[in-house]
Amino acid sequence: MNKDLNVCLVPMQIDWDDKQSNIQRLEKIMDQVHPDTDLVILPETFSTGFPVGKDKEAVRVLAERNTGATIDKIKELAARHHTAIAGSFIADTGGSLYNRAFFIEPSGDEYFEDKRHLFTMAGEDKIFSRGYSRMGVRFRGWNIAMVICYDIRFPIWCRNRLNEYDALIVVANWPLVRVDAWNKLLPARAIENLSYICAVNCMGTDNKGFVYDGSSAVIDFKGKNVSVPVENSNLIYARLCRQKLDDFRAKFPAWRDADLEM
Repeated sequence: MNKDLNVCLVPMQIDWDDKQSNIQRLEKIMDQVHPDTDLVILPETFSTGFPVGKDKEAVRVLAERNTGATIDKIKELAARHHTAIAGSFIADTGGSLYNRAFFIEPSGDEYFEDKRHLFTMAGEDKIFSRGYSRMGVRFRGWNIAMVICYDIRFPIWCRNRLNEYDALIVVANWPLVRVDAWNKLLPARAIENLSYICAVNCMGTDNKGFVYDGSSAVIDFKGKNVSVPVENSNLIYARLCRQKLDDFRAKFPAWRDADLEM
């Protein structure tokens, strides 16, 4: 299938620890999304915010199983709006907690993987267990990989070996104080991996007073920002062009010279 992919980024405002408010906000946002959208991308831990300054038992109260209310709502919205939805949430599996990425198709097909690199500077490693597999999804003719926030700092984890993915989703709660690094890492990962990068940050203020400015973008395989923000809206659109990606990979096949093993 040689089809472009229409993506909508949602750098939504998060009310920390208020799951009901965040899910209600998402429902209203989804009603504004263009009907031709193939994929909607939400920030990291969109329903709760990143658990800053909490111990594990306090975070456990916010956690859900894959069959809980949050993912049930995402499935409902994906089916209603005929679009896939990706993001992350706080998950509980067998008593262990995870920062879990999800990709839900409108058909109800679901994919989950857990964050690999836990942000030790904020004690994330004391709360969550790490993941060991990077998400890979085949959707509407596109191979899509997905990582979470701090993962983007680690190029080996993000490495696109033999063009195994065409687009890399990055969902984040990346504070304003370090946003310059975020804005530099995204085009770097796009250029080195000859791939689109679809990156969504949140807006709001967390429990420690850190501010998040919603910096989000779609970066193409040359490192160019191809996002189209909607005026008077928090929505950002981009069309991922299959032909342009394939043509560039054929014209400049740096992927053939990549190190497959280290």
